[in-house]
Amino acid sequence: MYCVTGGTGFIAAYIIKSLLDKGHSVRTTVRDPENVEKVGYLWELNGAKERLKIMKADLMVEGSFDEAVEGVDGVFHTASPVLVANDNNVKENLIDPCVKGTLNVLNSCKKASTVKRVVLTSSCSAIRYRYDVEQVSPLNESHWSDLEYCKNYNLWYAYAKTLAEQEAWKLAKDSGIDLVVVNPSFVVGPLLAPQPTSTLLLLLAVVKGLSGEYPNTTIGFVHIDDVVNAHILAMEERKASGRLICSNSVAHWSDIIQMLRAKYPSYPYEKKCSSQKGGDNPHSMDSSKIINLGLPPLKSLDQMFDDCIKSFQEKGFL
Repeated sequence: MYCVTGGTGFIAAYIIKSLLDKGHSVRTTVRDPENVEKVGYLWELNGAKERLKIMKADLMVEGSFDEAVEGVDGVFHTASPVLVANDNNVKENLIDPCVKGTLNVLNSCKKASTVKRVVLTSSCSAIRYRYDVEQVSPLNESHWSDLEYCKNYNLWYAYAKTLAEQEAWKLAKDSGIDLVVVNPSFVVGPLLAPQPTSTLLLLLAVVKGLSGEYPNTTIGFVHIDDVVNAHILAMEERKASGRLICSNSVAHWSDIIQMLRAKYPSYPYEKKCSSQKGGDNPHSMDSSKIINLGLPPLKSLDQMFDDCIKSFQEKGFL
């Protein structure tokens, strides 16, 4: 039996689906299990009625994950806030839930007698934001984002993810938790939930020209299927350890828009690039560690964006 935190998140929901498909029993945590609008689609998954339990827990409440993780074999900690644009209260809405939430979950795992391994969803944002990124590229698991760099350029999501992962490693080392971390880049793919969340919301806004500008970032992109497979491999492969980068092609957002416009010319797309500095450094990401563990070849940029756009069209968002 496994526990997946933050069950309505893009990655979490697909992990739950995959675990149920494999015949596992799953517990997942959300802030409000009674909110049918948010959690209803999880009950529609194959095997959910028999083998899924949705439990209440809050990242900011100490001990609130105790019940969810007691008795499970492994925990996938994917729950994490994503920064909403123009959010002035970064500490309260992003950094604290990310850092304290991770420590709360790990402390619950420490108390649970059954948990054999914890797989934490970090991010390539905890790797690529540094002054020397072009000199050290291709980036691998030994590289970390520089917290001062993140602060300097107001890259608060990267700051929170980096700090949370560093604190997680400290706690795991001190308490003997078998921790494996997956660092995905920007996750793209078809929608599972009725409404797009986090990364897909940003992508939809760029395609529809709703946000006024597109991000001035050069980042890796990765298909949701590859990210889910990476998490399950990180949990089930005994040899998995440390950090695992899961990222395919690196591109600037302007390249992505150009690619999409050539294929789907009827959408209005953002035309203006953000003036935000600090995220547009060319680099490449080395995913060989997880591929050598047995992850199948990563899906291409074309495939992840085609799957995503088609699913937006089918669900009436485009």
